[in-house]
Amino acid sequence: MKAIIIAAGPSSRLMPLTKNRPKCMLRINGKPIIQNMIELFRANGINDISVIKGYKKEKINFPNITYFENNDFLNNNILHSLMCARPKLEEAMKTGESVVISYSDIWYNNSVVKKLLKTDGDIEAVVDTDWHEYYEGRTDHPIEEAENVIMNGDRIMLKIGKHIFTQNTPRDRQGEFIGLWKFSPAGIKIFLEHFDRLNSELKKNDPFQNAKEWQKAYITDIFQEMIDRGVNIHCVLIQKNWMEFDTVQDFKRAGGEL
Repeated sequence: MKAIIIAAGPSSRLMPLTKNRPKCMLRINGKPIIQNMIELFRANGINDISVIKGYKKEKINFPNITYFENNDFLNNNILHSLMCARPKLEEAMKTGESVVISYSDIWYNNSVVKKLLKTDGDIEAVVDTDWHEYYEGRTDHPIEEAENVIMNGDRIMLKIGKHIFTQNTPRDRQGEFIGLWKFSPAGIKIFLEHFDRLNSELKKNDPFQNAKEWQKAYITDIFQEMIDRGVNIHCVLIQKNWMEFDTVQDFKRAGGEL
């Protein structure tokens, strides 16, 4: 199995903490956020780890890691950043390996990784069903900004993205996508086919799903496109045991080290 961590963004909402370093290098519990991920992956037998870096890329230098660079990070977003590591995705597809992919601004426990690795679907996304409490007092990143998920009773994703949360959705059918997922080799093939189709149909500045521009699309945007075209994305359900860091307020609330 392989792992890819997407760590190229400029992290403007975390200024001035990220003036001289990418947000994945901010320290929580005595270590950089990204180091926690690397250690968890290795503890679970994943040693082929890649990191996509861009902003302040010289600050990310861990040994025995494959690095890819997104030199256009100011103009694109997570989806196109992930494609900088396409050679690793294609390699995994050829060798019959699954790939775990993670945002770089989240802190999760070993239990979350272990639960994801036990799944056997082609596309498995980690979703927290006990997420509401995280947004209490989170004024700089309100609940409307959550990457929410609505699923059916078989934990198949129906909708994903920001601004889809409603009080009318039953609690057991909704959650928050934490930015961690897994592709099987077949899942990689499905994902790349959809990306290539869209990339041939759309110009960089064309709107796409919830993104104002195709080049600034999120993973959630292409997931919704895939869902709309009949692809099953399974939800791996967790209850807490993770945190995300979008703002200085988030970092301080988590006890981050300044």
